[in-house]
Amino acid sequence: MAKKVNNLVVISDLHCGCQLGLCPPEGARLDEGGTYKPNRIQLKVWQHWRDFWDRWVPQVTKGEPYAILINGDVIDNEHHKSTHQWSHNPVDQRRCAEDILAPQIAKCVAAYFTRGTPVHDGESGREVETLAKALGAIPNDEGQYARYDLRIRIGKARIHAMHHIGTTGSSAYESTAVNKELTESYSESARWHRNPPDYVVRSHRHRFVVVDMDSANGYAAAIVTPGWQGKTPFAWKIPGGRIATPQFGGICIRQGDEEHYYRRKVYDIEPSKEVAP
Repeated sequence: MAKKVNNLVVISDLHCGCQLGLCPPEGARLDEGGTYKPNRIQLKVWQHWRDFWDRWVPQVTKGEPYAILINGDVIDNEHHKSTHQWSHNPVDQRRCAEDILAPQIAKCVAAYFTRGTPVHDGESGREVETLAKALGAIPNDEGQYARYDLRIRIGKARIHAMHHIGTTGSSAYESTAVNKELTESYSESARWHRNPPDYVVRSHRHRFVVVDMDSANGYAAAIVTPGWQGKTPFAWKIPGGRIATPQFGGICIRQGDEEHYYRRKVYDIEPSKEVAP
């Protein structure tokens, strides 16, 4: 990053190509010239998307330059014998994601991509790699435009980000894997006499949760970002997920005048309506 940047905005799990993934109101172009039109839920989520970038990001960054991290699962791909995609052509899905992300990346100082789940972003991240290169993402030393992890310094804050983290079927244990990720990061750093990250950023779950604790540097936090996908047929059958409403949004890690800190924006959606016989 050529300029001094005090803000990192992190989003993840757009799942473009899914009938409940992110889709603009004008729809998505299909390979044979047709157009997929978004449904009611996608139109509602798009309102949250616009509020996030048009109001919340300028507010929390105080109008200052910011970098963006797209932390995996940008497209939905064809997976698990699912019939829930509006196109099984990854080219259609990548085009949709590019149309959505290009205007936001044009406003930022630098954009980074991480590789998500292979069934979504492609084996070895091949689909997201193509997308990240097209969007001008910053490559790593190996020339990967979509990397497996990102270590970045924002002001005084050390940040380590990657897509995957353990999941749970019980809301009572939602923070367990997150706490383990933070403590294991400290343990691994101590083992090799390296500075531990101040922020451990993960995604994959589509639900926001944070664990933070005091440290010599002020505090350390492990944060899991919400996603941008509605409740799919898979979510309706898993413990915990089947009774929860989906979450949308992202986070910002910022270096302030005296200390670094994080902010989150999480949107909810109304549950199914109650009916009367």
